[in-house]
Amino acid sequence: MSNDNTKLAATALVASGLGAALSYLMFQRQQNKSRTRSGSMTFHTPSDAPATIGHSRTSFIFQDPEYDINSGDRSNSVSDNATILMPHSHEERMRRRIAARMAVEDENSQPRQSVTVRVPASSANCGPGYDCIGLAVDLWTEVTVSRADEFEITAEGDGAEEMPKDDSNYIVTGVKAAYETANKPMPPLKYHVVSRIPYARGLGSSSAAIVAGIIAGLVLAGHRLPVWGSESLLQIAASIEGHPDNVAPVIYGGFQVGIHNGTRWVTERIPSPPGMQCVMFIPDFIGKTSAARAVLKDTIPRADAAFNIGRVAFLIHALCLGNLDNLKWGVQDRMHQPQRAEVLYKHLFPMIKAAEESGACCAFLSGAGPTVMAFTSGASGDIFTQREKERTDYSVAKAMMEVAQTYGVKGRIVVTQASQEGARVVKVDPPFSSEFITFRDNV
Repeated sequence: MSNDNTKLAATALVASGLGAALSYLMFQRQQNKSRTRSGSMTFHTPSDAPATIGHSRTSFIFQDPEYDINSGDRSNSVSDNATILMPHSHEERMRRRIAARMAVEDENSQPRQSVTVRVPASSANCGPGYDCIGLAVDLWTEVTVSRADEFEITAEGDGAEEMPKDDSNYIVTGVKAAYETANKPMPPLKYHVVSRIPYARGLGSSSAAIVAGIIAGLVLAGHRLPVWGSESLLQIAASIEGHPDNVAPVIYGGFQVGIHNGTRWVTERIPSPPGMQCVMFIPDFIGKTSAARAVLKDTIPRADAAFNIGRVAFLIHALCLGNLDNLKWGVQDRMHQPQRAEVLYKHLFPMIKAAEESGACCAFLSGAGPTVMAFTSGASGDIFTQREKERTDYSVAKAMMEVAQTYGVKGRIVVTQASQEGARVVKVDPPFSSEFITFRDNV
């Protein structure tokens, strides 16, 4: 071996020895740190976990310091009191964000003189989802509530003549609930309704009125409610209505599934397939919810309960995957539609059959009726610039109307779509917008 090669080999041996020694020292240092701050690691067992679990966690995520209100040194690790947040922990994340912020005076929480609220129609049940599933429908009513010297209700549009003009109107009920929540006396108010939601036809006119009233009352009173972790507006509306299937989509838009968890009402959005349209046959006669509920029995057979449970699961699965072909099976029901069809709506099942045979994905009784709703597919962009043969809404509407004529039921067909947006304020005096910030529609 040459002298140069000997030098190179010696240098390599020395370097490798130093590297090993350095690695060992760093390892020992890290071990000492871990022992001295064993409770401050990012991945740790929550304080309320059983002692037998120890640190053998099989799944974990990185704890984002933004969501940890207890971490003093953000460059280091998370506090012992912090719990690991999973991706679905939206309400806990929001609670921590709010708790971490300094309290500030909200200038926009002052009382207002007048407010206009826009609320969508809604269709409850969607077949088997009795009192728990509903969707917002792209038909809108606007309610303006203003401070006045004396009480007054005026209305125009769809169902204006049938609408109550006294304090039994659900808009007034909603406003009263808002002022009670704000713990403020309710002043004399005047109401003006521009209605585009058919009154008492199974399209959520009462729920729209309740939500519009609550929102208007809160804005007029200058009172705001928490949403994350409480959904306070939903609690007020559902307590008046008795169930969340209509009020939840009116508030949040889209398809909603709601339950009561033993403490409060909870709702979640279900995806809405693109290109889906709502074809509705709306009879000329009023359908009273009380009468529609009166035909239902207090108990149902176990087989029917199992049938509906399976159909609800199938419906939600079809909506989540956008599988419109499976909606036909997902909207089937044994809990309320057969009973109501037998006593009140003889046209229901013949109309459902005709709609599906003409190309509808599915059809069902909207809410407590009498409206029958069908879902169709194929819409893309503005339908009036699209070839009709690419869609089925026209053929389905024609088939539904033919059944109505056969059964002597007068009514009209309305074609629209699900609304992804819920209720919102469209005008207020004084406005929320200012010289440095402009909200949508300059509200």
